[in-house]
Parts: sequence; C-alpha cells; structure tokens
Amino acid sequence: LNKQNRYSINIMLRLFKFSLICILLFSVLTAGKRTVIKLATLAPEGTDWHGMLVELSQKVKKATDGNVIIRIYPSGVVGDERDMIRKMRIGQIHAAAITTEGLSEINPDVNVFIIPMLFDGYDDVDWFRNKIGKKLEDGIKENGFTPLLWADVGWAHWFTVKPIRYPEDLKKAKIFTWAGDYKTAELWGKAGYMSVLLASIDILSGLQTGLIDAISVTPIAALASQWFGVANHMLEMKWGLLTSSIIIDNRVWNRIPSGYQKSILKIAQEIGDRHQKIYRYDDEKAIEIMKEHGLVVHPQSVEDHLFWKSHLKTWYPDIRGTFVPEDIFDQAIELMEQRESK
Repeated sequence: LNKQNRYSINIMLRLFKFSLICILLFSVLTAGKRTVIKLATLAPEGTDWHGMLVELSQKVKKATDGNVIIRIYPSGVVGDERDMIRKMRIGQIHAAAITTEGLSEINPDVNVFIIPMLFDGYDDVDWFRNKIGKKLEDGIKENGFTPLLWADVGWAHWFTVKPIRYPEDLKKAKIFTWAGDYKTAELWGKAGYMSVLLASIDILSGLQTGLIDAISVTPIAALASQWFGVANHMLEMKWGLLTSSIIIDNRVWNRIPSGYQKSILKIAQEIGDRHQKIYRYDDEKAIEIMKEHGLVVHPQSVEDHLFWKSHLKTWYPDIRGTFVPEDIFDQAIELMEQRESK
C-alpha cells in the first residue's frame, strides 16, 4: 500500500473506533436514564383494577420508548396500604395504587370521602369532587407524592355473618378494622361498637375462625376475596365511598423527564376516565354473581335509611378533628347541606 492509502485506512479506522465509542457511550447514558418504578397494590391478579395497572404499565413503556418501566406487585405481597406508604418513604417501592385507607396516611383530608352515608350516589361524589379535588391533590403533593389518577373502587356495604338491619344489630358484631388504624378503632369504641384490628390478608381466616363477623367492603372486594362465602349477608346500604389513586414518590417522579411526565399523566388520566365511566358501576354485577352463590341481600326501606343517617350524625363531634380534619369536615357538611337543599 502506498502512503496515501495507508493514511486513508488509518482515518477510517479512527472514525470507526470513534463511532463505536459514541454508540457504547449512548447506550450507557440511555440505560442510566431508564427509570424502574416498583408499584404495589392490594388488587388481586385478574381483577379489573389489576388489569388497569397492567395497561398503564404497557402504555407507559411504549410512550417512553422503554425508558420508564412499571413493575407491578399485586395481591398485597408488599403488605397492607400503610406498609406501602412506609416502604415508599424509605425507597423500597416507588408507587402504589391505594384507597382512602393508605391515602389518609399522606393527607388525612382524603378521609372526607368515607364519612358514613355522606353521599347517596356518584352524582353527589362527582359534584363534591369538583369542589374540593384540587385541595386534596395539593395536600398529597405537599407531602411528597404525585397522584397520577383518581378512580372510585365502589361503595362499601356491610357484609356480616348474621343479618343486620339497625345500628343495635351491628353493635353485637365484631367489626373488622384495618391494622394500625387506631383512630377508627377508637371511634367505634366511643359509639358503643366492638372493632378488631386485623391485617387485610387475615380477613378470610378471621371470618372463618369467628375473630370477626362483620366487614364494611365493596362488593367487588367481597367477591374477589371470597369473603362473602362466610359473611353471606349484605345490607343494601351505601355505607361510604371507597375511592383510590395511583400515587408516585416525588423523588422518583422528579427524575423522569418532563416530556415523559406529560405522556404518563395523559395515559393515566385516560385510563382513569374510562374506569369511572365503566367499572365503578360493577358493584351490581358483583352482587348478582354472589347472590347466585348464596349471598343474601337485605333491602333497606326509606325509613330505615333515614334512621341510619340520623344516627350517624350523632358521630359527627367525634369524627370532626380526629378522623377527618376540622376544616375539610366543615366544608364537606356545608357543601352537602347546600346540595340537599336545592
């Protein structure tokens, strides 16, 4: 080879090496930017809620070119919702799909949704949420988390081993209360009821052994977890709304590029909106399935419904300032009184 050819070959080799280095460097940087989000939930595999999370994971991966990965830990394998909050705070997991039970650990204002019998239906809930939704989200953000979406799980009903009709019947029961929820346990005690603190994963065994014999849960949960097989009486009364949110630790969220954040929020909102239009009305379907397998539904008269609402208002002094912060409690009562008067 002549001198000129050797020179050309050296230049080409240097360019090849430089290109190879650039490709390797790009791969390292891209891998370094990848964010893996560990997301926990109590939702069992195969449920609509779990399916919603799987859809979110798939769409986020596609929208971010694989740079944001959501790994789902279902069925309470991480623990109860309070355990999830604790583990997010120490960085063991990064996100969770949780109900008011867990959300209230971050922002106690969220407990406003489960003031017993405050709402009669989803029209009330939607109207109320439009009034105070931003306040609730701001409180969650201020405490270190970002809500990606809101979705209602359903209406809590009383599932009991023996039928109940009036408050006095419920006072004879042993009521499930989430482990660690000492405020609710104290509230039950003040009102003359007996509650038993228990982890959610122990509900079925608790019912089977007689440790508890009354649970306030959504029909979807009672069906999915087979609790209705033992607590096979249901009072047809909407005790309270179980709403939920998918939240992510701000320390992880803030590491995600803003362009990806917008895409993730858009995907989450679309999934949440579709859920609200379709799945939050699945309570009735679940009830019909359970009735075919032995559930006994006890209808409630208008008179009985008004009696329960009147009785529960005697709890308000104990709920206000303990279970629900005073300002949001007062706002909620005032808003719903305004709505009822129209």
